[in-house]
Amino acid sequence: MNDYMLLDRCLQDCKYYLGNGNRQAKYLWALDEKAHIDKMYELWDGFPADAKPEWLSREEITEYAKQMGVE
Repeated sequence: MNDYMLLDRCLQDCKYYLGNGNRQAKYLWALDEKAHIDKMYELWDGFPADAKPEWLSREEITEYAKQMGVE
């Protein structure tokens, strides 16, 4: 359960970073764009296939990574 909450927190941080956060890494949980996205992948990949969050896909994480300049 805690991993779901942390992943959701990271998602909300991405949205804020790209919006009102003016792309400032200090608003990200990991305080760094690449580390933040890497943690999101780690969390998402850690869920069993039948328990992946329906509210976030791996492809959406990749899209956030692109928008945040993480390649």
